[in-house]
Amino acid sequence: MNSPKTPTILTPSSDLVTQLQRLRLLRTAESLDDLLARAATQHWSPRQLLKEVARTETQDLARRSLERRLAQARLGRFKPLADFEWNWPKKIDRPLIERALTLDFLSEPRNCVIIGSNGLGKTMIAKNIAHAAVLAGHSVLFRTAADLLADLEGDSPGLRRRKFRFYARPTLLVIDECGYLAYDAHAADLLFEIVNQRYERKAILLTTNKVFKDWNTVFPNATCIAALLDRLTHHADITVLEGTSYRVRESELEAAARNKPKSEGKNHAH
Repeated sequence: MNSPKTPTILTPSSDLVTQLQRLRLLRTAESLDDLLARAATQHWSPRQLLKEVARTETQDLARRSLERRLAQARLGRFKPLADFEWNWPKKIDRPLIERALTLDFLSEPRNCVIIGSNGLGKTMIAKNIAHAAVLAGHSVLFRTAADLLADLEGDSPGLRRRKFRFYARPTLLVIDECGYLAYDAHAADLLFEIVNQRYERKAILLTTNKVFKDWNTVFPNATCIAALLDRLTHHADITVLEGTSYRVRESELEAAARNKPKSEGKNHAH
């Protein structure tokens, strides 16, 4: 006969913590002693205690959900749009961008395409829109075109199909810097498949430094460019930014600031 197992002795408190953790009431389990002490001190009724548990667990669930969505989005560091100098670009459709920040294009869904040369704030705008979507509870993926296509290149057909489903899933897919590098026809086919799987289902936000008529220089010899652009722009808000690079302007201002004390010092020496 097997000898009976000695039962594990748990204190009521530790046993309750374990059960709360199994129920995924993690915040309550973490602060159980403090919660019970406050309930006793303030003479809470059972209903008041349950309301407090529900409130703290709801807050904790929302916090963990936001942290998870931010990690999945991979936005990296970016400046808030409050720092954006709207007067710097010579041409910018501010109402369109501010409307995109309301996220109304996600529910329709529509695509959003931002076209402009280097240093005009395309990525900054795109990341702020993506961040607003995350804060609103949407799933978001932010990838450069180079990272997206590199992730799809060279995979087996089965793995590639799973990745296509992965990129088709989020509410918003941001494809940044499309046009900075040249790709072969196979890369164009991969991007077409991404756009096609999201077509009229989920929104894409794309930034590019090339107007559409020049996309044949990004994907030379690709036969799917017309079909790709047709699906990308069919339901889309498109804005063009024009002007000179803000980064160049910042560099010039920094250089001027560094040189100013030297020149002033020379003047005082005379």
